Amino acid sequence: MAILGIDEVGRGPLAGPLVVGAVVLPKFVKGEEPEWFFELKDSKKLSARKREALSEIILAEAATGLGFVSAEELDKVGVSEALRLATRRAVKSVQGLHAAFSQIVIDGKVNFLAGTALGKYVTTVVKADDLIREVSAASIIAKVARDRYMVELDSKFPGYGFAKNVGYGTKVHMEAISKLGICPEHRKSYEPCKSLSGFSREKIVRKDTTSLGVRGEEATCQYLVGLGHEILERNFKTKLYEIDIVSVSEGKIYFTEVKYRKNRDFGGGLMAIDAKKRQKMRFAAESFLKYRKEFAQFDPLLAVASVAGENFEVEDWFTI
Repeated sequence: MAILGIDEVGRGPLAGPLVVGAVVLPKFVKGEEPEWFFELKDSKKLSARKREALSEIILAEAATGLGFVSAEELDKVGVSEALRLATRRAVKSVQGLHAAFSQIVIDGKVNFLAGTALGKYVTTVVKADDLIREVSAASIIAKVARDRYMVELDSKFPGYGFAKNVGYGTKVHMEAISKLGICPEHRKSYEPCKSLSGFSREKIVRKDTTSLGVRGEEATCQYLVGLGHEILERNFKTKLYEIDIVSVSEGKIYFTEVKYRKNRDFGGGLMAIDAKKRQKMRFAAESFLKYRKEFAQFDPLLAVASVAGENFEVEDWFTI
C-alpha cells in the first residue's frame, strides 16, 4: 500500500515562507531496501549535512512535491489557511508526476486536505515525521528547501542572520529588527513585526477582495460582449444596493450580479442570491430605468454571473 506522506516546516518563524513537503517513496523488495531508507526520521533529529544528503536522494528516487506559501500570502490568509494552501500545492505537484498512492498521512492532528476529493484518504498521526518514513522524507525535503531559501535571503537582506536563524526570533534576529526594521520577507501578522508595520488583516482582505471583485466584473463584461451585449453601466448604485453590470441585448436589459469564488468549494453564484438580495436587485433595476428613461420600454431581467479560479473564468451566466 503506497503512502503519500506530508509534513510542514516554517509555521513559527518571523520571516520567510511556510513550506510543505509531500513524498511517495519507491517500493522496495523486503530485505533489499537501500541504507538511506533506514536513515529516514524527523528532520529535526538529523544534522544539516545528513538532511542535505538525504534530501538529494529523496528528490532523485521518490515522487516529491513542495508547496510554498510566502510571508505575504500568509499575512493575507492566516496560518491555518496557509497550511491548507501549501499542502494542496505540494500534493498537486506530486499528482503531476502521476505517482500512485492509496493512503495519505499528515503529521499532526489536522487534515489539511479536508473539503477536497483527497480528504477522505487522509490519516493524521501525531509525530508521524518520526514514525512513518514517507512523512519523515517529506519533513526532510521541506526543511532543506526552506533552509536554502533562507540562506539566499541572507545575501538579499543582510543583517538579520537569516542563514543561521532561518527566520526564527533569535536574540540576534530580534536585535536586527529593532535596528533595521523589517524587510519584505517578514511576516507582518507576527509580533513584533505587526506592531512595527501597523498590520491589519482586515484591511488587506478588504483590499484583496475588492480587487478580485473588479477582475470578476471585467471578465463578465468581456463574456457578455461576446454574447452580443452592449454594456451600459457598471456599479450602478442606489441607497440600498449596487448593480455590478447593466447591459442590453435584443430589446432586453439585463442587471447582472457578479459572484467570484476562488474555487468551486462554496457553490455557484445562485447560492449567494437570496430573496432579500433579489428584492434589492429589483429595486435597483427599477431605479435605473427611472434614471435612464430611454430604456423604460425594455424588458428588464435580473441575472447572475458565476466567476471562478485564478483565470477568472465565467462558469455560468443566467437570469433569475
